[in-house]
Amino acid sequence: MSESKMNIEPSDFTFDKESEMQIEKVLAKYPTGRKASAVIPLLYIVQDQMKRLTKSAWVSKAAMAAVAKRLEISPVRVFEIATFYTMFNLEPIGQYHLQVCGTTPCWLRGSDEVVEACKKATGIREFGQTSEDGLFTLSEVECLGACANAPILQVDHDYYEDMNGPKTIELINALRRGEKPPPGSALNRLNSAPLRQDHSLSDNSKAKKRC
Repeated sequence: MSESKMNIEPSDFTFDKESEMQIEKVLAKYPTGRKASAVIPLLYIVQDQMKRLTKSAWVSKAAMAAVAKRLEISPVRVFEIATFYTMFNLEPIGQYHLQVCGTTPCWLRGSDEVVEACKKATGIREFGQTSEDGLFTLSEVECLGACANAPILQVDHDYYEDMNGPKTIELINALRRGEKPPPGSALNRLNSAPLRQDHSLSDNSKAKKRC
């Protein structure tokens, strides 16, 4: 572990009031003796708390120990899970986490253009880096499960869909100004409905001719 990483690791972690309320709701879902299954939800709660308090969503070793204590399991079991899943950040990241899906549907629909736009707008050169102003961290992720609206750029917990280069730069500039555009389709698509507004083949004269 680098010296800089050691310096940023807090010596302890305490769940705040909001997190405690969320934990109670989560643990209520599990049978007696099965609360160890709540590791992943509690790690998400940790990241959300760090985001609220420091503007950086990540999980420290002290936080992992706090999760283990709450669930009455060994800290190494929490560590194994936190280090396995890529959605948990093990060191501080930027205020906004830009996560570009690079799986086949998004790639075919132009995810490379989204990546280049992210780099251009933030000054980041490679995946995993944080911009010099500390606002943005860029990551490549696997399928986000919204293939019909590819390409997808996830910012923190929000999906921005049907993205392209100009729309990506526009979004990042808004975030830099402290604005948070509403998530969803950049093309004003209704959920994952077709871009065309046809409701049946009879609405489309060309379709009639093909039939």
